[in-house]
Amino acid sequence: MTGQGLAAHERIRRRPDFERVYRDGARVHGRFMTVFVLPNGGAGARLGVAATRKLGSAVARNRAKRLAREVFRRHKVTAGLDIVIVPRREMLDVPFASLQADYDAVLERSGREGLRGGQRRGHARPRAASRL
Repeated sequence: MTGQGLAAHERIRRRPDFERVYRDGARVHGRFMTVFVLPNGGAGARLGVAATRKLGSAVARNRAKRLAREVFRRHKVTAGLDIVIVPRREMLDVPFASLQADYDAVLERSGREGLRGGQRRGHARPRAASRL
């Protein structure tokens, strides 16, 4: 089964790219994941997954990342968006159809609320002190 994964141009890999999406993107909470969305100015969507140790063991984190990539792969958005998914622990215990529905609802909510323009609601997060 070749050709089923995400191509290199469909992934967010560099830390500055993640930080830009966190800083400037819209944050939308779902039942099983938190999604950050930011227009990237390109033709296609890119995905990043941030599965922290709080989620569980390496096995659990890798499973959550695989599930997030598969949801993105099956429901690609045509707009040029950078999407970062932060999975929650509950993501590991639900049927895949529920994850798809949650992902679709979160993206719909981000579009309906007008957050795709990169405008963030609420106050800005304070910056952490730089480490020297």
